[in-house]
Amino acid sequence: MKVKKLLTGALAVGLCLAMLAGCGSGSSSSSKKSSSSSSSKLSGTITAAGSSALKPLVDDAAKSFGNDNPDVAITIDAGGSGEGLKQVSEGTVDIGNSDVEASEKLDATAAGELVDHKVCVITMAPIVNNDVYEGGVKDLSTDDLVGIFTGKITNWKEVGGPDESIVLVTRPTSSGTRATFQKYALNGAEEASNTSMETDDSGVLLKNVQDTKGAIGYVALSYLTGDPGVKTVSIDGVKPTLKDTYSGDYKVWTYEHMYTKGKPNKVCKAFIDYITSDSYGKQMEKLGYGVSSKMTKTEH
Repeated sequence: MKVKKLLTGALAVGLCLAMLAGCGSGSSSSSKKSSSSSSSKLSGTITAAGSSALKPLVDDAAKSFGNDNPDVAITIDAGGSGEGLKQVSEGTVDIGNSDVEASEKLDATAAGELVDHKVCVITMAPIVNNDVYEGGVKDLSTDDLVGIFTGKITNWKEVGGPDESIVLVTRPTSSGTRATFQKYALNGAEEASNTSMETDDSGVLLKNVQDTKGAIGYVALSYLTGDPGVKTVSIDGVKPTLKDTYSGDYKVWTYEHMYTKGKPNKVCKAFIDYITSDSYGKQMEKLGYGVSSKMTKTEH
């Protein structure tokens, strides 16, 4: 009897130990699952600088991306494409936003270290003060634009407008928007500079054109949504619209780039992927930017 009782007790103890071991195993598995789940959440920081033309898009995308990823902090500055490329090359920001390819602003070695992410198409439009538009200047030929921006044409009456002086509102040489406009609107002609009204802040440039009689400048379509207080001018009879950009009829456009030094880290890659996703494409167009896949012509 004693032997039987001892055996029964041993079996009971063994069963309890097995059950405890099972409970311990289940607890460990649950802990791993919880750890894995928390590690899949994005967290970290993203810093970006550069193109003022691209900034409204990146600002908007950062806001919606941040709603889904509250543990990611994103800081975006402007400063111009050249400055953005310089900073990403030096490693002071994670992303350099640019209207032009890195090779146009950096030496071959520095440009070779960067990885290009084409995120959208941007259209640049000539803009004039309302009095110029109402005075008859609604369309300019390429030759007219070259003459105006190189300083050879100085009065609007020379191109069918009112008898008043032309005031250039210009951008610094570091500006990617300036480089794009010079290349595709001015056929490469060197633009004159009006240092008293030189800015690479597109919002400031827009306000200067709006407030200055006889003024002309140029901005991206993203700054012309709603009522911008200025008028756009056609070039060679073609309006600066996304529709005419997609068809290839309007010529002053370029790809917008987000450069990283080497491959982007996990957080930066997720942000860039979000901007270029199909789901964000409709919002991109609402903001005045073009979806790259809709371009009929992919090169000028």
